[in-house]
Amino acid sequence: MSAALSPFPPIWLRDNCPCPQCRDPRNGQKLFGITDLPAELELLDVTESGESVSVTFAPDGHRADFSRSWLEAQRVADHGDGRTERAKQLWSATEVAELVPVAEWAAYGDEVATRARVLRGVRDLGFAVLHGTPVVEETVLRIAETFGFTRETNYGRLFDVRVEAKPNNLAFTGLAIAPHTDNPYRDPVPTLQLLHCLDNAVDGGESGLVDGFQAADLLRREDPESFAILTSIPVPFAWSDDTASLRADRPLIEVDATGAVREIRFNNRSMQALRLTAAQSEAFYTAYRAFAEIVLRPELLFTFRLEAGDCVIFDNTRLLHARTAFAESGSRHLQGCYADLDSLLSTLATLEARS
Repeated sequence: MSAALSPFPPIWLRDNCPCPQCRDPRNGQKLFGITDLPAELELLDVTESGESVSVTFAPDGHRADFSRSWLEAQRVADHGDGRTERAKQLWSATEVAELVPVAEWAAYGDEVATRARVLRGVRDLGFAVLHGTPVVEETVLRIAETFGFTRETNYGRLFDVRVEAKPNNLAFTGLAIAPHTDNPYRDPVPTLQLLHCLDNAVDGGESGLVDGFQAADLLRREDPESFAILTSIPVPFAWSDDTASLRADRPLIEVDATGAVREIRFNNRSMQALRLTAAQSEAFYTAYRAFAEIVLRPELLFTFRLEAGDCVIFDNTRLLHARTAFAESGSRHLQGCYADLDSLLSTLATLEARS
């Protein structure tokens, strides 16, 4: 067999034939299903000429033409859709301090390279910060619309984070908030969160981020038994009020079929009672404590202060966010919204294709 074709069986080659009989030339989509192909395929003839490799199949005589460069690219293991830890740059607080993707709002709006750099930061590091955005309510929606669409929930298109007289969430108090992910009780969970600062005239109230993928990787290396438990036991998360009742059962650490970490759900305020045997409960809580202790390591918490006009965009399936306490007598007002990572990745891909 040709060296160019050696990793690929006949059925793989036929399924990926690029000819106009097999793929619509207008959109590249396949025009056949797997059951339309002969069950027993063989290579009848292979012809190589420069960059081209032509294959004729038996028993039906179909011909497919491939480029060597395309075939070579398929040999390289990639990171799938880029959503797991294998496609990310994991970090601790000291490491990320020198890498924070920061940009001015004007440059982000006017310069393709700047916008791509910011979005790439969200993709690779999990977050980015914009400075100098308009200190005007609903600006956070405009920011989300620069790369995708707002994910509307029962909280509305946006939500206000400020002290309330009768808060239904600890976020609406001046209390410290430990590292957590938002909305673990949703399926699917909002993948991106934006927080836009309109006012921050208080002592305290600093923001913090923890790389959950890094924390999970540390747990896997230091305590593989606990990692196995937290990736296999579903945790019931729930939230309700007079207008909504939400629940999702998911593990704290979700991995894909290859074992790579894909999503973190970590929010003790939304966890409900687990229905396990006594032995399972003991094992779970031992593992849960081990992971929580890693999440709370000071060297993993990157702390920064949002000032009026700042907006942080972060991956809510990867990063845990936190806040230090502040005096409720002061003025602190953030507006937030949710968006979806797939739209950001799509926008980034189109920007990179233009550059």
